[in-house]
Amino acid sequence: MVRTASTMLPLGTHLPDFELGVVSGVNSAPDDPLKGLSHIRSVDLTKRPLFLMVICAHCPFVKHVESGITNLFNSFGNDIQFLAISSNSLITHPQDAPEFLASQANKLGWKFPYLFDSDQKLAKALRAACTPDFYVFWPSPDGNLTLRYRGQMDGSRPGNEIPVSGDDIRLVFKSLLKGEVISANQKPSIGCNIKWHPGMEPEWFG
Repeated sequence: MVRTASTMLPLGTHLPDFELGVVSGVNSAPDDPLKGLSHIRSVDLTKRPLFLMVICAHCPFVKHVESGITNLFNSFGNDIQFLAISSNSLITHPQDAPEFLASQANKLGWKFPYLFDSDQKLAKALRAACTPDFYVFWPSPDGNLTLRYRGQMDGSRPGNEIPVSGDDIRLVFKSLLKGEVISANQKPSIGCNIKWHPGMEPEWFG
Protein backbone atom coordinates (compact mmCIF):
# COMPACT_ATOMS: atom_id res chain seq x y z
CA MET A 1 0.00 0.00 0.00
CA VAL A 2 1.50 3.31 -1.13
CA ARG A 3 0.19 6.49 0.50
CA THR A 4 -0.54 8.84 -2.38
CA ALA A 5 -1.90 12.40 -2.40
CA SER A 6 -4.28 14.10 -4.84
CA THR A 7 -2.62 15.93 -7.72
CA MET A 8 -5.02 18.84 -7.08
CA LEU A 9 -6.51 19.38 -10.54
CA PRO A 10 -6.70 23.16 -11.19
CA LEU A 11 -9.84 24.83 -9.87
CA GLY A 12 -12.06 26.05 -12.69
CA THR A 13 -11.46 22.93 -14.81
CA HIS A 14 -14.57 21.80 -16.68
CA LEU A 15 -15.94 18.32 -16.09
CA PRO A 16 -14.22 16.11 -18.68
CA ASP A 17 -16.32 14.50 -21.39
CA PHE A 18 -17.00 10.84 -20.70
CA GLU A 19 -19.39 7.96 -21.25
CA LEU A 20 -19.07 5.08 -18.80
CA GLY A 21 -21.01 1.95 -18.03
CA VAL A 22 -23.05 1.80 -14.84
CA VAL A 23 -22.32 -1.05 -12.42
CA SER A 24 -25.42 -3.23 -12.49
CA GLY A 25 -27.21 -4.37 -9.37
CA VAL A 26 -26.72 -1.15 -7.38
CA ASN A 27 -29.91 0.09 -5.74
CA SER A 28 -31.04 3.54 -6.90
CA ALA A 29 -33.03 6.27 -5.21
CA PRO A 30 -36.62 6.25 -6.54
CA ASP A 31 -36.36 9.83 -7.82
CA ASP A 32 -32.84 9.56 -9.30
CA PRO A 33 -33.07 10.98 -12.86
CA LEU A 34 -30.24 8.63 -13.88
CA LYS A 35 -32.03 5.53 -12.60
CA GLY A 36 -32.15 2.70 -15.09
CA LEU A 37 -29.40 3.98 -17.39
CA SER A 38 -26.82 1.43 -18.49
CA HIS A 39 -24.36 4.18 -19.41
CA ILE A 40 -23.94 7.70 -18.09
CA ARG A 41 -22.44 10.54 -20.09
CA SER A 42 -21.02 13.79 -18.85
CA VAL A 43 -23.76 15.65 -20.74
CA ASP A 44 -26.35 13.88 -18.55
CA LEU A 45 -24.96 15.72 -15.51
CA THR A 46 -24.91 19.38 -16.50
CA LYS A 47 -28.00 20.59 -14.65
CA ARG A 48 -27.08 19.73 -11.05
CA PRO A 49 -24.07 20.13 -8.77
CA LEU A 50 -21.90 17.02 -8.86
CA PHE A 51 -19.91 15.24 -6.17
CA LEU A 52 -17.56 12.88 -7.99
CA MET A 53 -15.70 10.20 -6.04
CA VAL A 54 -12.88 8.06 -7.39
CA ILE A 55 -13.07 5.06 -5.08
CA CYS A 56 -13.01 1.25 -5.18
CA ALA A 57 -14.06 -1.76 -3.14
CA HIS A 58 -10.84 -3.01 -1.56
CA CYS A 59 -8.79 0.05 -0.54
CA PRO A 60 -8.43 0.49 3.26
CA PHE A 61 -8.51 4.29 2.86
CA VAL A 62 -11.85 4.02 1.07
CA LYS A 63 -13.20 1.59 3.64
CA HIS A 64 -12.20 4.08 6.33
CA VAL A 65 -14.42 6.84 4.86
CA GLU A 66 -17.34 4.73 3.56
CA SER A 67 -19.57 5.76 6.46
CA GLY A 68 -18.73 9.40 5.75
CA ILE A 69 -19.85 9.01 2.14
CA THR A 70 -23.13 7.51 3.35
CA ASN A 71 -23.71 10.37 5.78
CA LEU A 72 -22.94 13.01 3.15
CA PHE A 73 -25.37 11.39 0.73
CA ASN A 74 -28.09 11.21 3.38
CA SER A 75 -27.57 14.93 4.12
CA PHE A 76 -27.13 16.34 0.61
CA GLY A 77 -28.34 13.73 -1.88
CA ASN A 78 -31.49 15.71 -2.68
CA ASP A 79 -29.51 18.79 -3.75
CA ILE A 80 -26.31 17.34 -5.17
CA GLN A 81 -25.75 14.52 -7.65
CA PHE A 82 -23.44 11.86 -6.18
CA LEU A 83 -21.42 9.71 -8.57
CA ALA A 84 -18.86 7.03 -7.69
CA ILE A 85 -16.24 5.85 -10.16
CA SER A 86 -13.82 2.94 -9.89
CA SER A 87 -10.82 3.06 -12.21
CA ASN A 88 -8.64 0.33 -10.73
CA SER A 89 -7.18 -2.21 -13.13
CA LEU A 90 -8.77 -5.64 -12.91
CA ILE A 91 -5.60 -7.09 -14.39
CA THR A 92 -3.86 -6.52 -11.08
CA HIS A 93 -6.82 -6.09 -8.71
CA PRO A 94 -9.78 -8.32 -9.66
CA GLN A 95 -11.23 -7.63 -6.19
CA ASP A 96 -12.45 -4.32 -7.63
CA ALA A 97 -14.57 -5.96 -10.34
CA PRO A 98 -18.10 -4.57 -10.82
CA GLU A 99 -19.79 -7.30 -8.79
CA PHE A 100 -17.72 -6.30 -5.75
CA LEU A 101 -18.47 -2.63 -6.32
CA ALA A 102 -22.20 -3.44 -6.35
CA SER A 103 -21.85 -5.44 -3.14
CA GLN A 104 -20.02 -2.55 -1.49
CA ALA A 105 -22.64 0.00 -2.54
CA ASN A 106 -25.62 -2.07 -1.45
CA LYS A 107 -24.06 -3.04 1.87
CA LEU A 108 -23.59 0.64 2.66
CA GLY A 109 -27.00 1.73 1.41
CA TRP A 110 -25.58 3.92 -1.37
CA LYS A 111 -28.34 4.86 -3.80
CA PHE A 112 -26.31 6.68 -6.41
CA PRO A 113 -24.69 5.43 -9.62
CA TYR A 114 -21.37 3.61 -9.50
CA LEU A 115 -19.45 3.74 -12.79
CA PHE A 116 -16.64 1.50 -13.99
CA ASP A 117 -13.83 3.36 -15.76
CA SER A 118 -12.36 0.29 -17.45
CA ASP A 119 -10.02 2.14 -19.81
CA GLN A 120 -9.02 4.62 -17.05
CA LYS A 121 -9.54 7.57 -19.38
CA LEU A 122 -11.70 9.53 -16.95
CA ALA A 123 -9.26 8.98 -14.08
CA LYS A 124 -6.49 10.32 -16.29
CA ALA A 125 -8.58 13.29 -17.44
CA LEU A 126 -9.16 14.14 -13.77
CA ARG A 127 -5.48 13.59 -12.98
CA ALA A 128 -6.75 11.31 -10.24
CA ALA A 129 -4.02 9.72 -8.17
CA CYS A 130 -5.53 7.97 -5.16
CA THR A 131 -8.53 6.22 -3.73
CA PRO A 132 -10.40 8.08 -2.46
CA ASP A 133 -10.06 11.19 -4.62
CA PHE A 134 -12.93 13.68 -4.31
CA TYR A 135 -14.13 16.40 -6.70
CA VAL A 136 -16.98 18.93 -6.47
CA PHE A 137 -18.14 20.33 -9.81
CA TRP A 138 -20.68 23.17 -9.79
CA PRO A 139 -22.87 24.65 -12.54
CA SER A 140 -21.36 27.83 -13.98
CA PRO A 141 -23.01 30.61 -16.02
CA ASP A 142 -21.58 29.20 -19.26
CA GLY A 143 -23.54 25.98 -18.72
CA ASN A 144 -20.55 23.85 -17.78
CA LEU A 145 -19.89 21.99 -14.58
CA THR A 146 -16.76 23.63 -13.17
CA LEU A 147 -14.38 22.31 -10.53
CA ARG A 148 -14.81 24.18 -7.26
CA TYR A 149 -13.22 21.75 -4.81
CA ARG A 150 -10.83 18.82 -4.89
CA GLY A 151 -9.21 17.29 -1.88
CA GLN A 152 -9.90 15.51 1.36
CA MET A 153 -13.23 14.60 2.90
CA ASP A 154 -11.82 15.51 6.32
CA GLY A 155 -8.66 15.04 8.35
CA SER A 156 -9.37 11.44 9.34
CA ARG A 157 -6.99 8.73 8.12
CA PRO A 158 -6.67 5.09 9.10
CA GLY A 159 -4.87 4.97 12.44
CA ASN A 160 -4.82 8.69 13.28
CA GLU A 161 -7.80 8.45 15.67
CA ILE A 162 -9.57 11.48 14.14
CA PRO A 163 -13.26 10.60 13.65
CA VAL A 164 -14.66 10.52 10.12
CA SER A 165 -16.92 13.57 9.89
CA GLY A 166 -16.91 14.66 6.24
CA ASP A 167 -16.47 18.21 7.55
CA ASP A 168 -14.34 19.60 4.71
CA ILE A 169 -16.78 18.55 2.00
CA ARG A 170 -19.81 19.25 4.17
CA LEU A 171 -18.64 22.89 4.53
CA VAL A 172 -18.07 23.13 0.76
CA PHE A 173 -21.57 21.87 0.04
CA LYS A 174 -23.23 24.20 2.54
CA SER A 175 -21.28 27.23 1.29
CA LEU A 176 -21.85 26.60 -2.41
CA LEU A 177 -25.56 25.90 -1.90
CA LYS A 178 -25.79 29.33 -0.23
CA GLY A 179 -23.93 30.95 -3.13
CA GLU A 180 -20.90 31.72 -0.98
CA VAL A 181 -17.29 31.80 -2.14
CA ILE A 182 -15.15 28.96 -0.82
CA SER A 183 -11.45 29.07 -0.06
CA ALA A 184 -8.98 27.91 -2.70
CA ASN A 185 -6.74 26.71 0.14
CA GLN A 186 -7.75 23.05 -0.02
CA LYS A 187 -6.01 20.02 1.45
CA PRO A 188 -5.33 16.99 -0.76
CA SER A 189 -6.92 13.64 -0.17
CA ILE A 190 -4.60 10.81 0.83
CA GLY A 191 -5.11 7.20 -0.10
CA CYS A 192 -3.82 4.16 -1.95
CA ASN A 193 -2.52 4.88 -5.43
CA ILE A 194 -4.88 4.09 -8.29
CA LYS A 195 -4.04 0.68 -9.72
CA TRP A 196 -3.14 1.59 -13.30
CA HIS A 197 -3.04 -0.96 -16.09
CA PRO A 198 0.53 -2.25 -16.25
CA GLY A 199 2.60 -0.17 -18.63
CA MET A 200 -0.09 2.51 -18.92
CA GLU A 201 0.68 4.56 -15.81
CA PRO A 202 0.31 8.35 -16.17
CA GLU A 203 3.24 10.70 -15.79
CA TRP A 204 2.26 11.72 -12.24
CA PHE A 205 2.36 8.12 -10.99
CA GLY A 206 5.40 7.30 -8.89
